[in-house]
Amino acid sequence: MKKYFPIVLKLIAVVIMLQTLFFKFSGAQQSIDLFTTIAGENEAYLRVGTGVLELIASFLLFAPKKTWLGALLIIGLMGGALLSHFSILGIAHNNDGGMLFTGAAITFLAGVILLILYKKEIPVMRPKL
Repeated sequence: MKKYFPIVLKLIAVVIMLQTLFFKFSGAQQSIDLFTTIAGENEAYLRVGTGVLELIASFLLFAPKKTWLGALLIIGLMGGALLSHFSILGIAHNNDGGMLFTGAAITFLAGVILLILYKKEIPVMRPKL
């Protein structure tokens, strides 16, 4: 079980992030409305930029010796999403019952746990020879 736990966490985070990428990249009205609420007329930059960073984080989680970097990127991205929910959007945005918030919280938690599990991969955390 201990061997599979990190893989399960990675899959959970990636599935949640990739699921939202379709909406971000296709310009779905829901996504446009959400990012307009956050960024105003700059919504496209934030929406697509966030999507690109989430895609990069998803790849990094499965890259050898780079899981820590993917986890750190996820923590930053999902931390921003959670702050947006707390300060601008509300927990339940657009009558979604808090689904986006819950996805961000689960992904954030997975990122934190993965960063702890892979902390020895972080270059500044490695012991000096």
